[in-house]
Amino acid sequence: MWPPPTDWWGRACRVVGSLPCVTYTESAEASLDARIEQLVDLLRTFGRVVVAFSGGADSAFLAAMAHQALGPDAHAVTAVSPSLAGDEEADCRALAAEWGLRWTPVVTNEMERAAYRLNDLDRCYHCKAELMDVVEPIAAVDGAVVVLGVNLDDLGDHRPGQRAAAEAGARFPLVEAGFTKADIRAASQRLGLRTWDKPAAACLASRIPYGTEVSVNLLSQVDRAESALRRLGFRQLRVRHYGDTARLELGADELAEAVAQRAAIVGALHACGYRYVTLDLEGFRSGNLNPPQPR
Repeated sequence: MWPPPTDWWGRACRVVGSLPCVTYTESAEASLDARIEQLVDLLRTFGRVVVAFSGGADSAFLAAMAHQALGPDAHAVTAVSPSLAGDEEADCRALAAEWGLRWTPVVTNEMERAAYRLNDLDRCYHCKAELMDVVEPIAAVDGAVVVLGVNLDDLGDHRPGQRAAAEAGARFPLVEAGFTKADIRAASQRLGLRTWDKPAAACLASRIPYGTEVSVNLLSQVDRAESALRRLGFRQLRVRHYGDTARLELGADELAEAVAQRAAIVGALHACGYRYVTLDLEGFRSGNLNPPQPR
């Protein structure tokens, strides 16, 4: 039904929060082609969109689909701040050029918000509130709807930023069209998007445990450490910051290689200012520092 009910955000949260349920099962069993078509139709209904484009698999897929559906009426906007890894900003620029996106980098100032720097459980709320404050005027000029690359799986994690975006009027087309993370990767691969298997890359502040104040220096240190690991060939990774200790989370298939490159890793992270370097044998877990969610 279009337009969707005014409480679409609440309904989506309730659907995922009550898994398994009929609504989710039906969506999961629908053909990928049908969901892609539904997404395109939904985006065309919006008329014009501003896509919050971080360069990750989800937002890249949404930006590509919006470009396909709307052409220049789809405007991809990348928020540039100390919490965005330098490699990610460069990849957003490269993707925009490769795909012919209408793209604009904009500066966000979440670091000026004391509530963000405090780094409590609502840190992401204040970050997304800042993003919306910056992109809403752009959307107003375009007469556009702000859209984010949130998927169904995201609704089951601690993501207060989604609430901030929804409160400001943003829409989540991938949720409305029934896309899971696996669907996005499968559809991206089918469409030939090189981001289909790109590792998840949350903002750098997610590497800092809640309660530790976020600073530009800490974000820069984490960014340099993760860039160093990528140069050593590691792909799926997080450097969790605990004072002078770096706790490394790597893909399970990369743990043996980490031991083999122990000396290089230690040297690289010492150069970034860490005194101790530890390897988490459980491997990479997205959202590892988030509180557990009720089942």
